[in-house]
Amino acid sequence: MQSYKNIHYLCGRLVISIFMKLVFATGNPGKIREAAEILGEGFELVTPASLGIKEDLPETGNTLRANSMQKADYIYKKTGLNCFADDSGLEVDILGGAPGVETARYAGPQRDADANMDKLLEEMARREKEAAMARTNGITTANANRKARFRTSVTLIINGEHHFFDGVMEGHIGLDKKGNGGFGYDPIFIPEGYSQTNAQLGEQVKNTISHRAKALKAMAEYLRK
Repeated sequence: MQSYKNIHYLCGRLVISIFMKLVFATGNPGKIREAAEILGEGFELVTPASLGIKEDLPETGNTLRANSMQKADYIYKKTGLNCFADDSGLEVDILGGAPGVETARYAGPQRDADANMDKLLEEMARREKEAAMARTNGITTANANRKARFRTSVTLIINGEHHFFDGVMEGHIGLDKKGNGGFGYDPIFIPEGYSQTNAQLGEQVKNTISHRAKALKAMAEYLRK
């Protein structure tokens, strides 16, 4: 395990602090900032770009775990360094669980967050209208709801061994975009128990309740052991 231990004494007690360098297999600056805050002291995150890896990482799996493992494997084979990768997806009930693994590319390969949110809101409005029309015509259909959840799957590779960590954040989709913080779908996702979107809550609150926070905290706890 690529780590360094600093030994010092505090109030007569031996204290060992661990410093670990990990490659985070992402080019998303929002994710890097979020992960650094969640993991806290003791970890240094290195990006693929800083190692000269500029190409897009492969994401051809049918599940979040498959995609996160694919990205982590790619970085490990390229560098031989301890690394981790995540893949996150938004599941919306009225859309049958979409966009799922296509979350980042929902509106196209350009990965445009605003375009993704616009398409999602339009699709939800269309499904809600269809459901309402069906009921007026006597067709039994479940009442439309705006329930949704974020899922994250993290793959950690330490000395060639794979470890997996998952996290879920329940909530619902708002009617329009609100807030300037966060990234991705944060301006339209309202977490369970809150009245504001992730983008309005701010990173300090979001990083205590998010799907990625839960997975990365579990990973950090494992590494500290």
